[in-house]
Amino acid sequence: MSEAALLEQKVKELEAQLEQKEALLHSRAQRISTLEELIKQFNRKQFSASSEKLSQDQLALGLFNEAESTDEDEAAETESTDSEPEDTVEVPAHQRRRKPRVSLPSHLPREEVLYELSESERVCPHDGTELKAIGTEDHEQLEIIPAQAKVIVHRRQKYVCPCCEQHHATAPKPKQPIEKSIAGPGMLAYVATQKYCDALPLYRQSEIFKRAGLELDRTNLANWMIRCGELAQPLINLLHEKLLEQPVIHLDETTVQVLNEPGKSAESQSYMWVMGSFSASPAVLFHYADSRRQSVPLDLLDESVGAIMVDGYEGYEKACQQYNITRIGCWAHARRKLMDAKAVQKKGKTGKADQGLAFIQKLYALEKAIKGQPPDERYRRRQQEAQPVIDKLRAWLEKSLPQVPPQTAIGKALHYLHTQWHRLVRYLDDGAYPIDNNRAENAIRPFTVGRKNWLFANSQAGAKASANLYSLIETAKANGLNPYEYLKTVFKELPNAQSVEAIDTLLPWNVSTNPNWS
Repeated sequence: MSEAALLEQKVKELEAQLEQKEALLHSRAQRISTLEELIKQFNRKQFSASSEKLSQDQLALGLFNEAESTDEDEAAETESTDSEPEDTVEVPAHQRRRKPRVSLPSHLPREEVLYELSESERVCPHDGTELKAIGTEDHEQLEIIPAQAKVIVHRRQKYVCPCCEQHHATAPKPKQPIEKSIAGPGMLAYVATQKYCDALPLYRQSEIFKRAGLELDRTNLANWMIRCGELAQPLINLLHEKLLEQPVIHLDETTVQVLNEPGKSAESQSYMWVMGSFSASPAVLFHYADSRRQSVPLDLLDESVGAIMVDGYEGYEKACQQYNITRIGCWAHARRKLMDAKAVQKKGKTGKADQGLAFIQKLYALEKAIKGQPPDERYRRRQQEAQPVIDKLRAWLEKSLPQVPPQTAIGKALHYLHTQWHRLVRYLDDGAYPIDNNRAENAIRPFTVGRKNWLFANSQAGAKASANLYSLIETAKANGLNPYEYLKTVFKELPNAQSVEAIDTLLPWNVSTNPNWS
């Protein structure tokens, strides 16, 4: 081989090595960029506001800058300019609103304190005539009396025959929520409301009771809540049956730690599932399970269910296939991933995240406009106005997906849109279908707030009781009832309910017709 050929071969080898090094450097650069994005995302979740709302400045940058008007090479982020957008949005002028004065409810008891002039002051300084009262100048002041406790003594009158003194009789007493316990229905409702509605752990309640002179151990309070959860089970079963009759059911799940579970370590995670319907008679049902397996939604659902609104978790798919259930995807999850991608963009620049958010915001603007309208009208408006936006979004997605690295934040967001697309667009098929699963997330939020305070459940019985009591409280709230008054009624009436019809009257949407309702 000639010297020139040797040199040419050497050059090719060096070029190949250079290409390998360049490819390695490019791969490392992408890896560094991905890690930097992750750091930004962690910092944002830890320290930034969690709101997903877009400001008016963000709307001006991206909302109406349609993706189909961009060039093919707009895969990278571009600096924002002052050029006119294709569409315009009118921002209403700011108006300062005066906050109304706080009015005190008329049903609160009033205690009057009358202030009068002294005898010497009731004389006119000009002519000495005695002054005449012509009315009062009133000022109402709110005063709070701390929780007061009282003891109810249940006296069962005993009788005996005065002749033979052989026949004895004792007046019956209504069944109590916990027989032979010192806790009455109001006490149990108070503790349950404090924990499951106001996120106040039992050990703190125990300290509060001590300040009132009541020595109530946390273990006693916990046992009471478990017994109340067991007492409510027939009502929970009926609530579940009513829920399965609804046209659309929302589902979601979150973690819960249960210390004493058979075959599991104390550090392992279990799950609290929530299913809800928010139509005419809203219902929310919590369900404890020791796993996130697909067998859980299989147990919760059945053939009567028409459609479910869920996130992208694949554990719901088997139930949908077995029961022939329509699965609707959540646009809020798709938007959230685009918001995460937008958060890691460089300041002052717009990119593909803004383009995707522009389309989704148009879908939500339509949903806001048709909120409260009948399903047939919502279906018509969606087909007329949302379908064209969906078509444009699909075309933009197919063009953009190959242009972004899959491990980046925007790559993950677009991949989620792509894989969930057939579920996301299902909400167009029926005007009764929701666009997202926010109602379920809002329903499960009180549980997540409480979990930050009480941290874990000690036993499976405690977790099941918590699920039942959360179900009653959140369903009562969804129906506009006072949770304490509702639980008090349930704990008083349910022990004496001897039929399904009697239990049915205790469902939140029926309880107002109950003659014993407070």
